Amino acid sequence: MWWPVFSVFVGGGLGAISREFSMLMLGRYSTAFPVDVFVANVLASFLLGFIFGLSRAGRMSKNVTLLVSTGFCGGMSTFSTFIFGAYSEITTPGQLGLSLLYIIASLVVGYSVTWLGLRVASRLTPGFQGDTHDSRREHAR
Repeated sequence: MWWPVFSVFVGGGLGAISREFSMLMLGRYSTAFPVDVFVANVLASFLLGFIFGLSRAGRMSKNVTLLVSTGFCGGMSTFSTFIFGAYSEITTPGQLGLSLLYIIASLVVGYSVTWLGLRVASRLTPGFQGDTHDSRREHAR
């Protein structure tokens, strides 16, 4: 009963550390466009798609899936950080276009790398098609 909770706890801590490391390493490139948050979101999106694909194919235990998907990816990439970055850009005079670019790029690239992660997992798992029909409901189980 406690292993799933512990898995999410450990993964979340590691994901948060990874996000902070990303911000420390890429922060200097984030003068106008929040490159650090964007990279963390893209990496977490790919990893989430990849891990979910492996899990659906039965190649990963439930606890490891929780550790990496809900824990690590949740700790590394947070919606609140994404929204704050967009808000900061929108409220800066003359940055509306850059803010809209950040929002659209985050959504398009995030979706694309999640799809890519599923495809990579399907290539590594014979017989798995990468179908995500009703994936949120299955992931919650």
